[in-house]
Amino acid sequence: MPHFLDIAIGTLAQRPYVFAFFAAFLSACIPHVGWKRTLTFTAAGYFIAFGSEWLSINTGFPYGWYYYIDTTSSRELWIAGVPFFDSLSYVFLAYCSYATALFILSPLKAWRWNIVTLETRSIRRSFAALLLGSFLQTFLDIVIDPVALQGRRWFLGQIYGYREAGIHFGVPLSNYAGWLLTSFCLIAAFQLIDAGRLNDAPKGAVNLPFRSLLGPVLFLSVLLFNIGMMLVIGERFMALSAALLFTLPILMVLVLALRRTNRYSKDELGGHLRDYPWSPAGNALHKGQ
Repeated sequence: MPHFLDIAIGTLAQRPYVFAFFAAFLSACIPHVGWKRTLTFTAAGYFIAFGSEWLSINTGFPYGWYYYIDTTSSRELWIAGVPFFDSLSYVFLAYCSYATALFILSPLKAWRWNIVTLETRSIRRSFAALLLGSFLQTFLDIVIDPVALQGRRWFLGQIYGYREAGIHFGVPLSNYAGWLLTSFCLIAAFQLIDAGRLNDAPKGAVNLPFRSLLGPVLFLSVLLFNIGMMLVIGERFMALSAALLFTLPILMVLVLALRRTNRYSKDELGGHLRDYPWSPAGNALHKGQ
């Protein structure tokens, strides 16, 4: 038991940034869909992510052949050759990518102290949300993996490598194809878990001010963290490439969001309130905001 506690504490101490992002995920996802669905997705998402990593290090599918370097298993939790924290990160990356997709696809209602995505069950379960969220998560990895591969130069540590160096800062293109497939499975799992209809707000769901922005903000935080690490280790060209990759999409999302805010139809607002009657958009409507 003392050794297990040492490993548990070491896992937190070794990767505080991962657990900070995971805490941010819980803070965003629980008010969105409730405790039960959040915890169910966390378990299912971890299983999918772990399975994809275990398969790849043993068969080369779906990411291509890579390997983990066991230098920290005496200090943090590893499961069957895969670091615990690594599979956990897929969970919050999938959620923030999906939430960002919902922000892009849904009409927006804003008033003085809030902004709400007028998402409906059909939008949440749509193929458009699935596909867009999958690509958003994959594009995040296009930023994450090159700097993670340089882990020996910052506090991540050198935890993995590829059998053959790839063309994108050492990362093979097969890795991104694998991320697209895994992201598709993760977000599809979230959609299935979220599919059930409820008449009342799920336990834990609350109307936090600007809750609809929490997922997109987490997405941007992960992006900026990794670009920041690139600059810290002196990889300026890598950081510039990552920044340029996202500059136009972010500007397009912001401009379109400004143009779409409060330009929804009565049917769009009605559909949102019919599916989610506990939405703060209903209270704002009654108050004439």
